[in-house]
Amino acid sequence: MRRDQASPVSGRRLRRLCLVISTLGAGGAERVLSTLANRWAAEGHSVTLVTLSGAGDDFYRLDGSIERVGLGVTGVSRRPRDAVIQNIRRIRALREAIAASRPDVVVSFLNTVNVLTLMATARLGVPTIVSERIDPRAHAVGRAWSLLRAHAYSRAFAVVAQTRPVAEWMSGTMRLRRCVVIPNPISPALLTRVDEDRECAKGTPRVVMAMGRLVEQKGFDLLIEAFASGGPREYGWRLVIIGDGPGRGTLEKLAVTAGVRDIVEFAGRVDRPEALLGTADMFVLSSRYEGFPNALLEAMAFGIACVAFDCRSGPADIIRDGVDGVLVPPENVAALSAAMRALMGDDVARARLGSVALEVRQRFSVDRVGAQWDALIDDAAGSRR
Repeated sequence: MRRDQASPVSGRRLRRLCLVISTLGAGGAERVLSTLANRWAAEGHSVTLVTLSGAGDDFYRLDGSIERVGLGVTGVSRRPRDAVIQNIRRIRALREAIAASRPDVVVSFLNTVNVLTLMATARLGVPTIVSERIDPRAHAVGRAWSLLRAHAYSRAFAVVAQTRPVAEWMSGTMRLRRCVVIPNPISPALLTRVDEDRECAKGTPRVVMAMGRLVEQKGFDLLIEAFASGGPREYGWRLVIIGDGPGRGTLEKLAVTAGVRDIVEFAGRVDRPEALLGTADMFVLSSRYEGFPNALLEAMAFGIACVAFDCRSGPADIIRDGVDGVLVPPENVAALSAAMRALMGDDVARARLGSVALEVRQRFSVDRVGAQWDALIDDAAGSRR
């Protein structure tokens, strides 16, 4: 690819991009990076996507022109000394893979991967953009990683945050060259299936849906309590939770204790969560903290009435309270229960919120969000001149 050529799709100068993330498993950051990678590849840019894991466990499909490099250097270290040695190996492997791709710009996702990537590119002279994918004020990475992050991020061409509060916090606590707010896009692949899945779902029982990894952060314990006290049997509702994780057993016991185990379904990890999401009449985000919740964004793209805890980062950047969804005080089970109960018994209100929620398709389209990334990448590439 000649660097002075223009993309036949966008008209932008073609770039060589190297994208780095831990895995391409079934996560929100992975969905966003694969969505952006496919968009850039479709425009004619040269894209290499590198993961610390191998390439055999990929959940998201990539454009056939993307060079996929799986380093296979993940693993758990039991002793600090082993962790240091393993991370040195990861940095060396990253440096070799990045150098081999001859990039104009490197883009890395996720906190510890960002640190390793910045260490790997330190001597390569390649502008590197890193992106935080969760609220660092709430998500602890440990003292050592926090210190390394503050030092490494000061060398990044830019740090991308998903919301303004996170960007302001990072800018106030770290010496950053530049901090940019870019939200998540909605995957075009998802939207091509949305209307079909919703049409097929008509006539199914009323369902409250939730989705995410079964860990404390996602607050499914709070959701089960709120659901149980919201009168689901009175209105004929059930709760379906998509996702898996170490907290499943505890949550199942909680559902038994709350007396709703027979109307709470743990769907586990599914290959096409959007097919299940299409059966929902209401979606609830019960997270204690977030970055920019893809699950909420996707539910709104389906035209589903949504309720969310107004945690410090994410939900309020997506939901316009009372217009296209409902926000309730964070971790307030009583308030969540009341909001759910009100919507369970009001078909008109659910339909109204869901119809306006569809506007996220335009507000967070891949073209709109991608244009913000394009501008930043062009600035970074231009900084090498």
